[in-house]
Amino acid sequence: MFTEDFAPAVLGDIARKNAALRGDAIGVHFEGRDTTFRDFDRHTNQVANGLVAFGVEPQKHIAYIGKNSDFYFELFYGAAKARAILAPVNWRLAPPEMAYIVNDCKAEILFVGAEFADGLRAFAGDLKTVRHIVVMEGATPEWQDFAGWRDAQSDAECGRKEREDDVAIQLYTSGTTGHPKGAMLTNHNLLGLRQRDSSDMREWNKASPDDVWYIPMPIFHIGGSGVLVWASYNGGKSVIAREFNPMAVLDDFVKHKVSKLFLVPAAMQFIVRLPQARNVDYSRLKYMMYGASPIPLDLLRECMDVFKCGFVQMYGMTETTGTIVALEPEDHSPEGSERMRSAGKPLPGVEIAILDAEGNRLPPREVGEIATRSLMNMKGYWNLPDASRRTMAADGWLRTGDAGYLDEDGYVYVHDRVKDMIISGAENIYPAEVENAIFGHPAVAEVAVIGVPDEKWGEAVKAVVALKPGAQATPDEIIAFARSRIAGFKTPRSVDFIEALPRNPSGKILKRELREPYWAGKDRRVN
Repeated sequence: MFTEDFAPAVLGDIARKNAALRGDAIGVHFEGRDTTFRDFDRHTNQVANGLVAFGVEPQKHIAYIGKNSDFYFELFYGAAKARAILAPVNWRLAPPEMAYIVNDCKAEILFVGAEFADGLRAFAGDLKTVRHIVVMEGATPEWQDFAGWRDAQSDAECGRKEREDDVAIQLYTSGTTGHPKGAMLTNHNLLGLRQRDSSDMREWNKASPDDVWYIPMPIFHIGGSGVLVWASYNGGKSVIAREFNPMAVLDDFVKHKVSKLFLVPAAMQFIVRLPQARNVDYSRLKYMMYGASPIPLDLLRECMDVFKCGFVQMYGMTETTGTIVALEPEDHSPEGSERMRSAGKPLPGVEIAILDAEGNRLPPREVGEIATRSLMNMKGYWNLPDASRRTMAADGWLRTGDAGYLDEDGYVYVHDRVKDMIISGAENIYPAEVENAIFGHPAVAEVAVIGVPDEKWGEAVKAVVALKPGAQATPDEIIAFARSRIAGFKTPRSVDFIEALPRNPSGKILKRELREPYWAGKDRRVN
């Protein structure tokens, strides 16, 4: 049944195909524990049968609170085989926020990492629909152990027939305003573009059995769970890190001969700034994929100099099941170019349009909201029909909330979130452009640009800067440096220094937290 040319349409078929074609090869490595593809397929069958035995009906939810692990990978695929929906929860959230997500998705079974079991006791009584709790590594007096529960189940195929339109995973958005929203991603969202004719697929985008993927990004983010699917699609080995640790990344590069990985720019910066970073053998590293937030050109140059591999910038979002636009290795140049300021071109099968406020398409070089249409657009937000309609049009276009433009060759230029745009004296200013200008200052480690109230101009540009250890700079020096690189009206009028910028787990800077002190007492966050 399975050949190398077989294109899985559901997650379960990835596990089945790998077991059939390369069963004895190591498919997953986690903290000294190796799992062959055959055992992975068998374990996911056991998980599926265990969920059925728990009484989880098709398209009902289970939830997971925990860090990355091989057991999570088994839970993800096993849930898909049982036609259940897995909702991984951001473990960095406060207990009431975790409880909100578990209750919002009406999870019937909760799987929890051992390190969070004690914390769970404080709010377990607030979980309205959870009937069973399973601890991923080690039982507790009241809750059973995952491995023991799994191994008590049959390893025969689960009797349920998976469907392409089944929701497989529900990832909750960052929730920078209000409660987070659950983006429902189906098998078809996750795999549809990979079922296409691969003749137009670029080398960096192909999944190969020869690849060793390193996965340090959190699994409650599309850059974690999505990359797990990408890595395993055609039999690549997945080396899973419990969480991102710069020193561990360097060790694992050597130990596991990593060939591909995805990182956010903040993580890339942590690694290249380590003194040991330039002494590591990266000869097996083919491609470093990066995205989720803008990257300053100076940081990218530094990474290109250290890693000496192919670089691929990725643009996408949870609601688009990850990457929809990519800047390929051949478009990366240390000298810089116009295209280096872009996010790249749409992937085959992805349409991109730039829309004005009324939904009309704009010509090249005119800034508007980026919209996309493809098989990867989510099914919708869980239990939020109005929010789904605001984001997804009836004709299939999804509005990203990002401002940008297309050039004449179809390259996508992302300015910033529409809501982050600063309007100063009737001029539209996009913070990412100002941040890029400031980041090249030799004393600057991190920078975020925000709009603050200004009596004359409505809003004024403020830079919030974290300096490199031991470095010194004055606000006037930062402002003068920026003025030498960008237009005067875009230059910050003030600079505040901070020890470190607040970020969410995916590496995005929490600009809402930075803005709040300046807008306190204002009815609106525009002036």
